Amino acid sequence: MDFLATLALSLPLVAELLVLGLFTGFLAGLLGIGGGMLMVPFLTMILGARGVAPAMAVKMAIATSMATILFTSLSSVRAHHRRGVVRWDLVRGLAPGIVIGGLLAGAGAFAALKGNWLAAVFGLFVSFSATQMLRRRAAGESRQMPGAGGQAAAGGLIGFVSGLVGAGGGFISVPFMSGRGVAMHQAVATSAALGFPIALANTVGYVVGGWNLPAALPGTLGYLYLPALAVICVASVSTAPLGAKAAHAMNVAQLKKVFALLLYGLAAYMLWKATQG
Repeated sequence: MDFLATLALSLPLVAELLVLGLFTGFLAGLLGIGGGMLMVPFLTMILGARGVAPAMAVKMAIATSMATILFTSLSSVRAHHRRGVVRWDLVRGLAPGIVIGGLLAGAGAFAALKGNWLAAVFGLFVSFSATQMLRRRAAGESRQMPGAGGQAAAGGLIGFVSGLVGAGGGFISVPFMSGRGVAMHQAVATSAALGFPIALANTVGYVVGGWNLPAALPGTLGYLYLPALAVICVASVSTAPLGAKAAHAMNVAQLKKVFALLLYGLAAYMLWKATQG
């Protein structure tokens, strides 16, 4: 009953969460990302306005954003799978490392790192990834995907970094795969499929890591804010297939440019956050 009571949100708040969910769901399908880097800042502001302490608001926003990917990834990957472009062999190769990396991050590592240091490193890394993507000429000129050990290690990095920022990992996995001979549409679709193990491992970690914390708001489970999770998921699941459809209507060059521009925008935001101390 307590959880149901928390769903009696004000209409303006519901409207904000619905718009946020619609937009991030579309991006999940279009670019194989969970939209976390857009969702986290807005959720932080929403939670802060409801009296949550700034440090806790950021953690709850990251955890809640990651949990939404459990649902948006399923909706998105279903649409991609129908078109036969998901590389399930790569999903199997990357997923074990992703689970381990996600659990390590979600269970507490993200709380121990200095936020401004992490933001600076992340911003520079994303800028580099975007530049490399724009410089690619053809898949045949790229390196090949590594073997099982290399894929497990890459998966560990993807899962760990994703857990620290509450994102679905597309900002790492798409450039990684497209730079190693995987066609761009396949990289986006496979990244969407990888979003589920990333979200599952990190969400479990967030719940375990925050289990003994006092609830910042009614409806909190660990670091998760369940009412916001419910509203955003309803909206995002409905638009993820539309994003996947739009992705297949674009040519590879257009999709690379869109993704690279998004990466530059995320990098600029993170570098700006790093200067805030």
